[in-house]
Amino acid sequence: MPRILTYNVHRCVGVDRRLDVARVAEVIARLEPDIVALQELDVGRLRTNGVDQAHEIARRLDMAFHFHPALRVEEELYGDAVLTRLPERKVKVGALPGHPRIAALEPRGALWIEVEVGGAPVQVINTHLGLVPREQHLQAAHLAGPAWLGDPRCEGATILLGDFNATSSSVVYRALTARLHAARKLSPRPSPNATFPSTFPMLRIDHLFVSRQIVVQDVFAPADPLTRVASDHLPLVMDFDVAA
Repeated sequence: MPRILTYNVHRCVGVDRRLDVARVAEVIARLEPDIVALQELDVGRLRTNGVDQAHEIARRLDMAFHFHPALRVEEELYGDAVLTRLPERKVKVGALPGHPRIAALEPRGALWIEVEVGGAPVQVINTHLGLVPREQHLQAAHLAGPAWLGDPRCEGATILLGDFNATSSSVVYRALTARLHAARKLSPRPSPNATFPSTFPMLRIDHLFVSRQIVVQDVFAPADPLTRVASDHLPLVMDFDVAA
Protein backbone atom coordinates (compact mmCIF):
# COMPACT_ATOMS: atom_id res chain seq x y z
CA MET A 1 0.00 0.00 0.00
CA PRO A 2 1.51 3.36 -0.98
CA ARG A 3 2.10 6.05 1.62
CA ILE A 4 2.35 9.81 1.16
CA LEU A 5 3.13 12.50 3.70
CA THR A 6 3.19 16.26 3.92
CA TYR A 7 5.56 17.97 6.31
CA ASN A 8 6.38 21.61 7.02
CA VAL A 9 9.99 21.22 8.14
CA HIS A 10 10.51 24.83 9.32
CA ARG A 11 13.83 25.10 7.42
CA CYS A 12 14.99 22.07 9.49
CA VAL A 13 15.11 24.14 12.67
CA GLY A 14 13.38 22.31 15.51
CA VAL A 15 11.44 23.67 18.44
CA ASP A 16 14.70 23.36 20.40
CA ARG A 17 16.11 25.95 17.91
CA ARG A 18 18.64 23.42 16.63
CA LEU A 19 19.30 23.28 12.89
CA ASP A 20 19.38 19.58 12.02
CA VAL A 21 18.68 18.36 8.49
CA ALA A 22 19.57 14.78 9.45
CA ARG A 23 16.92 14.79 12.17
CA VAL A 24 14.21 15.81 9.72
CA ALA A 25 15.35 13.10 7.31
CA GLU A 26 15.17 10.58 10.15
CA VAL A 27 11.57 11.56 10.95
CA ILE A 28 10.64 10.92 7.33
CA ALA A 29 12.67 7.70 7.01
CA ARG A 30 11.01 6.16 10.06
CA LEU A 31 7.61 6.65 8.42
CA GLU A 32 8.71 4.84 5.22
CA PRO A 33 6.75 6.96 2.72
CA ASP A 34 6.69 6.51 -1.04
CA ILE A 35 5.96 10.18 -1.75
CA VAL A 36 7.00 13.16 0.40
CA ALA A 37 5.77 16.77 0.14
CA LEU A 38 7.89 19.26 2.08
CA GLN A 39 7.40 22.95 2.81
CA GLU A 40 9.76 25.65 4.16
CA LEU A 41 13.03 24.36 2.77
CA ASP A 42 16.13 26.54 2.55
CA VAL A 43 18.49 26.11 -0.39
CA GLY A 44 21.85 27.88 -0.20
CA ARG A 45 20.74 30.33 2.48
CA LEU A 46 23.24 31.91 4.84
CA ARG A 47 20.90 31.55 7.83
CA THR A 48 21.01 27.73 7.50
CA ASN A 49 24.71 27.38 6.64
CA GLY A 50 24.23 27.38 2.87
CA VAL A 51 22.93 23.79 2.75
CA ASP A 52 20.68 22.66 -0.11
CA GLN A 53 18.12 21.12 2.22
CA ALA A 54 15.98 19.64 -0.56
CA HIS A 55 18.94 17.83 -2.07
CA GLU A 56 20.33 16.71 1.30
CA ILE A 57 17.05 15.23 2.53
CA ALA A 58 16.49 13.50 -0.82
CA ARG A 59 20.02 12.11 -0.71
CA ARG A 60 19.53 10.72 2.78
CA LEU A 61 16.24 9.11 1.73
CA ASP A 62 17.60 7.89 -1.62
CA MET A 63 14.77 9.64 -3.46
CA ALA A 64 14.46 11.78 -6.56
CA PHE A 65 13.15 15.28 -5.92
CA HIS A 66 11.76 18.43 -7.48
CA PHE A 67 12.14 21.77 -5.72
CA HIS A 68 10.24 24.99 -6.38
CA PRO A 69 11.60 28.24 -4.91
CA ALA A 70 8.68 30.44 -3.89
CA LEU A 71 11.22 33.03 -2.72
CA ARG A 72 14.53 34.12 -4.26
CA VAL A 73 16.97 36.49 -2.58
CA GLU A 74 19.88 36.73 -5.04
CA GLU A 75 21.39 33.21 -4.87
CA GLU A 76 19.39 32.14 -1.82
CA LEU A 77 16.20 30.10 -2.30
CA TYR A 78 13.28 29.10 -0.09
CA GLY A 79 10.36 26.92 -1.03
CA ASP A 80 8.79 23.50 -1.35
CA ALA A 81 9.68 20.08 -2.73
CA VAL A 82 8.26 16.69 -3.65
CA LEU A 83 10.40 13.58 -3.21
CA THR A 84 9.73 10.00 -4.30
CA ARG A 85 11.33 6.71 -5.26
CA LEU A 86 8.49 5.98 -7.69
CA PRO A 87 8.57 6.83 -11.41
CA GLU A 88 7.76 10.53 -11.71
CA ARG A 89 7.84 13.61 -13.89
CA LYS A 90 7.40 17.29 -13.20
CA VAL A 91 4.20 18.71 -14.64
CA LYS A 92 4.15 22.30 -13.48
CA VAL A 93 5.41 24.84 -10.96
CA GLY A 94 4.09 28.32 -10.38
CA ALA A 95 3.53 31.27 -8.09
CA LEU A 96 0.26 31.80 -6.26
CA PRO A 97 -1.40 35.23 -6.15
CA GLY A 98 -0.52 37.55 -3.30
CA HIS A 99 -2.59 40.08 -1.40
CA PRO A 100 -3.54 42.98 -3.71
CA ARG A 101 -2.76 45.60 -1.05
CA ILE A 102 0.09 44.08 0.97
CA ALA A 103 3.11 43.68 -1.29
CA ALA A 104 5.55 42.69 1.44
CA LEU A 105 4.02 39.30 2.23
CA GLU A 106 6.08 36.16 1.67
CA PRO A 107 5.62 34.80 -1.87
CA ARG A 108 3.82 31.46 -2.15
CA GLY A 109 3.82 28.78 -4.82
CA ALA A 110 2.78 25.28 -5.84
CA LEU A 111 4.59 22.29 -7.33
CA TRP A 112 2.86 19.58 -9.37
CA ILE A 113 4.38 16.23 -10.27
CA GLU A 114 2.88 13.09 -11.75
CA VAL A 115 3.83 9.88 -9.92
CA GLU A 116 3.24 6.38 -11.21
CA VAL A 117 1.64 4.35 -8.40
CA GLY A 118 1.10 0.68 -9.23
CA GLY A 119 1.07 1.52 -12.92
CA ALA A 120 -1.50 4.32 -12.50
CA PRO A 121 -0.66 8.03 -12.86
CA VAL A 122 -1.37 10.11 -9.75
CA GLN A 123 -1.22 13.91 -9.84
CA VAL A 124 0.46 15.25 -6.69
CA ILE A 125 0.29 19.00 -5.98
CA ASN A 126 2.23 20.40 -3.03
CA THR A 127 1.61 23.92 -1.75
CA HIS A 128 2.05 26.32 1.17
CA LEU A 129 -0.52 29.08 1.50
CA GLY A 130 -0.06 32.48 3.10
CA LEU A 131 -1.10 33.70 6.54
CA VAL A 132 -3.53 36.53 5.70
CA PRO A 133 -7.16 35.41 5.08
CA ARG A 134 -7.70 37.52 1.93
CA GLU A 135 -4.43 36.22 0.50
CA GLN A 136 -5.42 32.64 1.36
CA HIS A 137 -8.79 33.02 -0.37
CA LEU A 138 -7.15 34.18 -3.59
CA GLN A 139 -4.61 31.38 -3.47
CA ALA A 140 -7.20 28.67 -2.79
CA ALA A 141 -9.39 29.97 -5.62
CA HIS A 142 -6.39 29.90 -7.96
CA LEU A 143 -5.59 26.30 -7.01
CA ALA A 144 -9.24 25.31 -7.49
CA GLY A 145 -9.36 27.06 -10.87
CA PRO A 146 -8.42 26.02 -14.42
CA ALA A 147 -4.67 26.44 -13.97
CA TRP A 148 -4.44 23.70 -11.36
CA LEU A 149 -7.28 21.45 -10.16
CA GLY A 150 -9.47 22.48 -13.07
CA ASP A 151 -6.84 21.21 -15.52
CA PRO A 152 -8.15 18.14 -17.43
CA ARG A 153 -5.18 16.11 -16.16
CA CYS A 154 -6.66 16.38 -12.66
CA GLU A 155 -9.79 14.50 -13.70
CA GLY A 156 -7.98 11.29 -12.71
CA ALA A 157 -6.32 10.34 -9.43
CA THR A 158 -5.21 13.55 -7.72
CA ILE A 159 -3.79 14.51 -4.32
CA LEU A 160 -3.44 18.13 -3.18
CA LEU A 161 -1.49 18.48 0.05
CA GLY A 162 0.59 20.86 2.08
CA ASP A 163 0.45 23.54 4.74
CA PHE A 164 -2.68 25.60 4.10
CA ASN A 165 -2.47 27.72 7.27
CA ALA A 166 -6.25 27.28 7.51
CA THR A 167 -8.55 25.04 9.52
CA SER A 168 -11.50 22.96 8.36
CA SER A 169 -13.91 25.80 9.18
CA SER A 170 -12.21 28.21 6.74
CA VAL A 171 -13.18 29.56 3.33
CA VAL A 172 -9.98 27.95 2.01
CA TYR A 173 -11.11 24.51 3.13
CA ARG A 174 -14.56 24.96 1.60
CA ALA A 175 -13.10 26.15 -1.70
CA LEU A 176 -10.85 23.10 -2.00
CA THR A 177 -13.41 20.56 -0.83
CA ALA A 178 -15.70 21.83 -3.59
CA ARG A 179 -13.14 20.20 -5.93
CA LEU A 180 -11.73 17.36 -3.84
CA HIS A 181 -12.52 15.36 -0.70
CA ALA A 182 -10.85 15.90 2.66
CA ALA A 183 -8.82 12.73 3.16
CA ARG A 184 -9.24 12.64 6.94
CA LYS A 185 -13.02 12.38 6.55
CA LEU A 186 -12.63 9.36 4.27
CA SER A 187 -10.30 7.44 6.55
CA PRO A 188 -11.88 4.30 8.04
CA ARG A 189 -9.55 4.59 11.05
CA PRO A 190 -10.15 7.54 13.38
CA SER A 191 -6.68 8.88 14.22
CA PRO A 192 -5.31 12.13 15.65
CA ASN A 193 -4.44 14.43 12.73
CA ALA A 194 -3.86 17.84 14.28
CA THR A 195 -0.36 18.95 13.27
CA PHE A 196 0.35 22.33 14.87
CA PRO A 197 2.08 23.18 17.11
CA SER A 198 4.11 20.00 17.23
CA THR A 199 4.71 20.16 20.98
CA PHE A 200 0.98 20.17 21.73
CA PRO A 201 -0.92 19.73 18.45
CA MET A 202 -4.31 21.41 18.49
CA LEU A 203 -4.81 22.79 14.96
CA ARG A 204 -5.43 21.05 11.65
CA ILE A 205 -3.75 23.40 9.21
CA ASP A 206 -1.86 20.78 7.17
CA HIS A 207 -4.24 18.90 4.89
CA LEU A 208 -4.60 16.19 2.27
CA PHE A 209 -7.34 16.58 -0.33
CA VAL A 210 -8.04 13.70 -2.73
CA SER A 211 -10.08 12.87 -5.80
CA ARG A 212 -12.58 10.01 -5.85
CA GLN A 213 -10.00 7.66 -7.39
CA ILE A 214 -7.89 7.79 -4.22
CA VAL A 215 -9.05 5.19 -1.70
CA VAL A 216 -7.98 6.43 1.73
CA GLN A 217 -6.94 3.74 4.18
CA ASP A 218 -5.55 5.84 7.02
CA VAL A 219 -4.63 9.44 7.87
CA PHE A 220 -2.58 10.24 10.95
CA ALA A 221 -0.11 12.70 12.45
CA PRO A 222 2.56 10.76 14.36
CA ALA A 223 3.40 12.46 17.66
CA ASP A 224 6.46 11.04 19.40
CA PRO A 225 9.57 12.54 21.02
CA LEU A 226 11.32 12.93 17.66
CA THR A 227 8.45 14.45 15.65
CA ARG A 228 7.55 16.79 18.50
CA VAL A 229 10.99 18.44 18.40
CA ALA A 230 12.23 18.20 14.79
CA SER A 231 9.89 20.93 13.45
CA ASP A 232 7.07 23.13 14.69
CA HIS A 233 4.66 20.98 12.64
CA LEU A 234 4.00 17.26 12.82
CA PRO A 235 4.08 15.33 9.56
CA LEU A 236 0.66 14.31 8.21
CA VAL A 237 0.61 10.82 6.69
CA MET A 238 -1.88 9.03 4.41
CA ASP A 239 -1.98 5.38 3.36
CA PHE A 240 -4.03 4.90 0.22
CA ASP A 241 -4.83 2.83 -2.83
CA VAL A 242 -5.66 3.95 -6.36
CA ALA A 243 -9.03 2.73 -7.64
CA ALA A 244 -9.01 0.86 -10.94
